[in-house]
Amino acid sequence: MVRPRLVVLASGSGSNLQAVIDACDSGVIGAEVAGVVSDRIDAYALVRADRAGIDTELVQRLDGEPRSDYDRRLAGAVASLKPDWIVLAGWMRILTMNFLDAFPDRVLNLHPALPGQLPGTRAIERAWEQAIAGERASSGVMVHLVPDEGVDDGPVLATREIPIDTSGTLDAFATTVHATEHALLVETLAELCPAS
Repeated sequence: MVRPRLVVLASGSGSNLQAVIDACDSGVIGAEVAGVVSDRIDAYALVRADRAGIDTELVQRLDGEPRSDYDRRLAGAVASLKPDWIVLAGWMRILTMNFLDAFPDRVLNLHPALPGQLPGTRAIERAWEQAIAGERASSGVMVHLVPDEGVDDGPVLATREIPIDTSGTLDAFATTVHATEHALLVETLAELCPAS
């Protein structure tokens, strides 16, 4: 049986990518990581992919290049990898419809906050700051589809709430969030791509 092909877009260290690679290799996710695309030459995600024997593509934005043009080039690079699902795992760019229209209902994103809360960057730090200020007692993680250019607000596939222990440290909270991200992303992909 041909396994579904995952293409992962990552801008950073790729710890979520590693969780997906490991889960595919162990059969927890019934899919293969067919390629990893990054917009940053120094993204450790590319090293992780190379070590796993996975095709990589570096697609950097050119000086002065409009977002829409970049996204057309990015869509071409991703399409060449023949994805069934596109996983945004630490991808730090908002995608325009020039990309999303090429892959309707096939792009999913991982975000370290619950639906409707803390969209955009630094969600973990902002949650911690609000907890220290007495404005929140918990945060969470979600996996959602990306149908349009809205930031972290597409149809939700899975969530997990995380209490914030302000007697600890931001680093400890961030470690818990990242571990929860890894688990929730793997669980969601395992449901979308069940092992045979």
